[in-house]
Amino acid sequence: MTETVTLAHGAGGKQTSELIEKVFKEHFSNEFFTADDAAILPRPNGRIAMTTDGFIVSPAFFNGGNIGKLSICGTVNDLSCMGARPLYLTCGFVIEEGFEMDKLKEIAAAMAETAAKVGVRIVAGDTKVAGKGQVDGVFITTTGVGELIEGANTSGALARPGDAIVVTGDVGRHGTCILLARDDYGIEADVKSDCAPLWHPVEAAITKVGDIHVVRDATRGGVGTVLYEITKESGVGVKLCASDIPVADEVRGVTGMLGLEPLYLACEGRLVIILPEEKADKLIEVLKEFPDTAGAAKIGVITEENRGRVIMETEIGTQTILPQPGNELLPRIC
Repeated sequence: MTETVTLAHGAGGKQTSELIEKVFKEHFSNEFFTADDAAILPRPNGRIAMTTDGFIVSPAFFNGGNIGKLSICGTVNDLSCMGARPLYLTCGFVIEEGFEMDKLKEIAAAMAETAAKVGVRIVAGDTKVAGKGQVDGVFITTTGVGELIEGANTSGALARPGDAIVVTGDVGRHGTCILLARDDYGIEADVKSDCAPLWHPVEAAITKVGDIHVVRDATRGGVGTVLYEITKESGVGVKLCASDIPVADEVRGVTGMLGLEPLYLACEGRLVIILPEEKADKLIEVLKEFPDTAGAAKIGVITEENRGRVIMETEIGTQTILPQPGNELLPRIC
């Protein structure tokens, strides 16, 4: 008989202790992991960055990952965008009654494996069990703390006219993967999520290239939404070259059939990086040293004209305004 999570696992008694021991402590144990009410941690030497994020992706398992891997990548990448080395994470679980225990263990194992890749420690957490139908499987919230490294000074308000715009790989992959996993359209295509923790490439960019102005995680709303946010924060315009934007053939095929723009589909392992034009080639060279950013490419420039707009130069040499994102962004991933 398949073992499942019951309401008793969230009641705070014996079954709760067993759940923590058998699932979370088994995978998350480290020198700072605690069963007490709060973790006691060494104080970082410099400035810190702190972020929190919730994950309710459906389905919880997809080609290239699951909600556990996603929850670590999302928070690690948010810290990385600020130039902060991820140090500690806490995580909160809301689990639906009847959720399979083996699936929960798989999620915890993915979290532990992903955290280990960047050296971040999961130090504390919380578990709640909701009644059948109150939660779609499992929801996870993670909070992360990181320490800013020397030379880190990034913000969406620091883009300057003449800067180059670099993406760290092909776009729209995760959103397309989730669309296919839901099987709402009957399309068969092998699209793997780009879900990945990106601290090491960001660290190399800051230390080896330097003068990085903006780093943004192109998650919900994708690269297009990120670029519009930057135009507003920095008071600049953006000019993209359509032929330079990397899109995997399988993603282009699916989005073409559905009439979707890959620039507006979520990524979970892609960053938008903005820096002086003369340093763009060096940045791409550095990023290509890492498997998860080997497809890095320059896709455009920051402009003084057309402030607040994203202009696309098409393959035939004409220019068009990329529409601002609005209404419901599909697929909804969180």
